Amino acid sequence: MPRPAMTAEPIARVLIDSPLPQLDRLLEYRIPAALDRDAKPGVRVIVPLRGGQRQAKGYLVDRVAEPSFAGILTEISEVVSAARVLTPEVARLARRAADRAAGTASDLVRLAVPARQVRIEKAWLAALDAHGRTGPGLDPSDTARAAQAAVTTIPDDIVARLIDTAEPATARRVAVTAPARLTQLPPSEIDGNPLWLPVGLADLVALAARTLAAGHSAIIAVPDYRDLDLVADAAARLLPPDAVARVDAGRGNAERYRGFLRALEKRPTLVIGTRTAVTAPAHRLGMIAIWDDGDPLHAEQHAPGVHARDLALLRHDDSGCSLVLAAHTRSAEVQRLVELGYLTAITPARAARRRIRPTAQATGGDDPGARARIPSMAWRAATEALAEGAVLLQVARPGFDPRLVCADCGDPVRCRTCSGPVGVRRANASPSCHWCGAIAPAAPCPRCNGTRRRPTLPGSQRTADELGRAFPGARVIVSDGEHTHQRIAPGRTIVVATRGAEPLVDGGYRAVLLLDGERMLARDSLRVVEDCLRWWQNAAALASDDAPVLLVGVDGPVASALATGTTDELIAAELADRRRLRFPPAVRSATVTGTADEVRVALQPLSGLSGVDVLGPVDRGPGAARAIVRFDYARGADVARELRAALVAAATARAQRRRSTLRARLDDPSAFDLSADDAPA
Repeated sequence: MPRPAMTAEPIARVLIDSPLPQLDRLLEYRIPAALDRDAKPGVRVIVPLRGGQRQAKGYLVDRVAEPSFAGILTEISEVVSAARVLTPEVARLARRAADRAAGTASDLVRLAVPARQVRIEKAWLAALDAHGRTGPGLDPSDTARAAQAAVTTIPDDIVARLIDTAEPATARRVAVTAPARLTQLPPSEIDGNPLWLPVGLADLVALAARTLAAGHSAIIAVPDYRDLDLVADAAARLLPPDAVARVDAGRGNAERYRGFLRALEKRPTLVIGTRTAVTAPAHRLGMIAIWDDGDPLHAEQHAPGVHARDLALLRHDDSGCSLVLAAHTRSAEVQRLVELGYLTAITPARAARRRIRPTAQATGGDDPGARARIPSMAWRAATEALAEGAVLLQVARPGFDPRLVCADCGDPVRCRTCSGPVGVRRANASPSCHWCGAIAPAAPCPRCNGTRRRPTLPGSQRTADELGRAFPGARVIVSDGEHTHQRIAPGRTIVVATRGAEPLVDGGYRAVLLLDGERMLARDSLRVVEDCLRWWQNAAALASDDAPVLLVGVDGPVASALATGTTDELIAAELADRRRLRFPPAVRSATVTGTADEVRVALQPLSGLSGVDVLGPVDRGPGAARAIVRFDYARGADVARELRAALVAAATARAQRRRSTLRARLDDPSAFDLSADDAPA
């Protein structure tokens, strides 16, 4: 039997699926004749490593005619599937992002390409073959409906520019400060119900639909499943189901892989998901949009820890697609890009900006209830609003009494087993440790020998209990980490929610009370001001247009900015302070951890670089150390290269008896925050 004819490119360049930094390069293999037809760029492969001693999984990134390696090449062992799951665009993104973050491309590809689901993949391949390797596009009626989607917070001329790919990429990147209010979308054809959601989020979906109508794909990345459900519901009103690919892991591996495969199809598709959606494949990508980029959920926790916003910036630079960063409050990172002229700022007219009224500025010193947790002014607003509908109270912490302190000296009560913080999770429960769960019986305070304890701040459960007694007949709902509600029915309802867990109500809340503001602002974090602005504006956006929004216990510049609708100006002042003090995002940062010797060796090449300064190392426990490196953006490539070289050297050192603990994370948003161990009660 004659052997199959080989193509002119018999050499495969393969990215090994391995976190080892020494394998973070394309390895060359010869393609055997039997696999020539299936060995296409983007497919999963199995290849030999260490002279065939073991087999490794990987991705065929490219085929070339001649190898760069002078020795004898081994052959690919197997092509796992004909599905070309790693597109050239995503492979380039992974490489650039890894180089910028001193990480490995395979770590990013592992986040971008979900685990294979064999049955779903085979069905998808069969369906694609039936359609000539492409999926069906939008039909004329779907295109017409999508093209008419209304965008209300972005001027028409900028909308046209964002959709028109003939416009230069520099003209198609915007930072949108969305008004903090709700909008109503028409009833769904599925259930006949209208949809209420923040107007900024609705506009991103409408902008994406118009991008699809113009023949291009779009990506929308949101912080969590709550926002994602809203985006999916809004998209269902503008686009057919097969034009939307949901790629989050929240619905299970099978559904995520099905959405990922749909995104691979060569047709306009709206790809929606959380932070990893930015790395999804998209045919003729026309737009990437990120909602609320300041939310810490957009910061990837898995190595190499690249933020979704940075991935979007890299992908925009590579593809030339439109870039939209939208939120109720601008992040400091976006403010920096606006000041550089990289992003065009779009802000609502002053009349359209939500005003949040600080009770500290509205009550005089003669009011005996002004300094209560819920001042008399807020009580009156809640009482009046309950006659018309639901009232939202945002609180700082979940639970009953989240943190206990000594009633005499104020020292935090600590667990005798692990030294963790102690609190009461629910009514009538015994105090217990938040870390290990151990019961914490009464014991003398180590500092003053006092035996009395008191809570520092009531949690969501205790607040709800107290309000239930104060407003008999009203329904009381708690929404926090343990009890989540996406949406509640309208009516006489008190909702007590922790920040980020506030449910929607059709038509909006009749009043919103923002409690514990002073405690939230006391958090020892570099980002505390922008975080508080984001939490409070996001909650205020859930109020009806004429409802009062009251901020309790906060005065000063933050309160004034919320009262006057000048939060963008406050973020600009924050950025100016950080620029003066050399804090991110005015500069970049890298956190280096490991043993004291590992950290010291890794930092040595950085000591002579201008625009680079090192804080530490400091002791982080037995045998552990940490240092923070601050560096100018122009030094980013140098710092990343030196740290990556240190990681490779540590991983391949022959003299070591144990695995290296050296780690480097660039642009960690929590690098300058107080650690959990030292956090105040």
